[in-house]
Amino acid sequence: MARNEIRPIVKMRSTAGTGTTYVTRKNRRNDPDRLVLRKYDPRVRTHVDFREER
Repeated sequence: MARNEIRPIVKMRSTAGTGTTYVTRKNRRNDPDRLVLRKYDPRVRTHVDFREER
């Protein structure tokens, strides 16, 4: 079960306030802090920052 401990599944929520989410995996060794990715938000029809939610 080392896979779940090292690369957990995280939910990414849009900073645009639309409630859009993405689900991804992250590597805790490389990214111990909260993850921020720039992804497409279909409700705003543009790319915005998505932050890891816990």
